[in-house]
Amino acid sequence: MRVGRQSFMFRSPQLKPAVYLRVNIISLMDYSPLLCEIDNHVAVVTINRPDKLNALNIEVIDQLSHCFQELEDNNSVRCIILTGAGEKAFVAGADISEFSEFSVPQGRALSAQGNEKLFNKVEDLNTPVIAAVNGFALGGGLELAMGCHIRVASDNARLGLPEVSLGVIPGYGGTQRLPQLVGKGRALEMITSAQMINAEQAASWGLVNHVVPQEELIEKCQSIASKIIRNSPTAIAYAIQAVNTGFEEGRDGFEEEIHLFGEAFGTKDFKEGTMAFMEKRKANFKGS
Repeated sequence: MRVGRQSFMFRSPQLKPAVYLRVNIISLMDYSPLLCEIDNHVAVVTINRPDKLNALNIEVIDQLSHCFQELEDNNSVRCIILTGAGEKAFVAGADISEFSEFSVPQGRALSAQGNEKLFNKVEDLNTPVIAAVNGFALGGGLELAMGCHIRVASDNARLGLPEVSLGVIPGYGGTQRLPQLVGKGRALEMITSAQMINAEQAASWGLVNHVVPQEELIEKCQSIASKIIRNSPTAIAYAIQAVNTGFEEGRDGFEEEIHLFGEAFGTKDFKEGTMAFMEKRKANFKGS
């Protein structure tokens, strides 16, 4: 298992010409759409388009998808923090210029492919993802934050799904995940009014877990991550699967919990955790 600070660069195979993602937050001279730093089992992924308020486009969605898969496959990464560059925006929506002339079939494909590549993918990762919502999280930005497992907002954050003001509806899971988090009535109010809410209101509605001053945002996320990485990666993956199953149409979350609870008894992490408890020592989980 690799531990400690890691810096690397990888190539997104889906993109032509080749696009390289610099996974080294120290090198800001290379203006890549994504920056990533791994330190002590925690990866910090930054969408690095501050001049565009970190708006999502097809390239960024593709690269985020590839980056998340790389991190999921890296056994040393036990938690991911996702944020946006600068102080103004987490992600201020999608790049409208890319799809303003789309046909009906193209619109359906845009939604389906985006969900498959990124939004559903993030939600289904076995590695917990914390959204560090700094500033605006609008449209696809809020949908991306809602796909994450935990959300922490800066006190200047503004969140909303303004798609109906453009004559369209949320297409990356917003109509489904927002009601799960805040309830049907509040979700419909946010969607149909196209209005933003502030961070404190988002916290009171359950849309975000915590609100902190902007300068403390990453520190708060790191604090949560430090608590997560102490625990069994295998058990955490099972817990995410069980919770997600409860929100899937036609599936029984209780049955999935029973199944995964039993599966946990066959893991090395269970043996290590119970032995450490009885021996009154800190568990050394390997994620197996």
